[in-house]
Amino acid sequence: MTMRVLLRPAQYLALAAYILFLGFPLLWLVSASVKSSGELNSLTVSLLPDQWHWSNYSEALDRQGLIHSAGNSLIVALVSTALVIVIALPASYVLARLRGKVRAAGVGWILTSQVFPVVLVILPLFLILRTIGLSDSLAGLTLVHTTYTLPFALWMLQGYVTAIPVDLEEAGAMDGAGRWTVLRRIVFPLLMPGIVATAMFSFVSSWNEFFFALVLLQSPENYTLPITLNMFIGGEGKVALGPLAAGAVLAAIPSIVFFTLLRRRLTSGLMAGAVKG
Repeated sequence: MTMRVLLRPAQYLALAAYILFLGFPLLWLVSASVKSSGELNSLTVSLLPDQWHWSNYSEALDRQGLIHSAGNSLIVALVSTALVIVIALPASYVLARLRGKVRAAGVGWILTSQVFPVVLVILPLFLILRTIGLSDSLAGLTLVHTTYTLPFALWMLQGYVTAIPVDLEEAGAMDGAGRWTVLRRIVFPLLMPGIVATAMFSFVSSWNEFFFALVLLQSPENYTLPITLNMFIGGEGKVALGPLAAGAVLAAIPSIVFFTLLRRRLTSGLMAGAVKG
């Protein structure tokens, strides 16, 4: 009995320490976003600023077209995420249910595509996009993000499909349900957590992607948010730390909002899977 009484506070303490460990970088970033350049460059380390410089946020918004770049990133991330889900959802179902050489070839393609580094594939991608006239456009960057994210998203989703027992589909078919009805009423509700998790991964990967955008985009009006944040570094290596930290805080907001919006879908999908399973 005494061990149980002591165990519960220890669990809460460990959970609080874990949350603090995960949230400390974000907390430090928020603190840096309201500090002056002199305080950020000083040797004194403190979490709370001596003076609150909210002007860093206005300076970040006024410089480099931050809002326009955020809109470009949002368009690319949402469209690429939608394309990844639309393509990966049926492909993952087929990959999980097939057996034999076709599935082996699909799995081999996924694993092989993850071996090649980004530096190795960027030149062929650039040449292909230049040939079709999409080398300096958001549409071309969206296609690249979709292509690069799709293999891992397909691998994620096929794992969720494999976890769904085939007996449930066979039972639905025996009750007279057609293939589309089985997929819509049985498979898709159970697959919802996987779809949401894959969408979160695809969105964050596209939102934070830097290297492809750096190589493929040349026009300032097409810059995405990571490229614009990189512009806070001056030509001589001088960094505007305060505005850069403020811009990074603003850049994290869409991801947090996206996760918040999909969190309920993830929870509802898990509950639906528990009930139907």
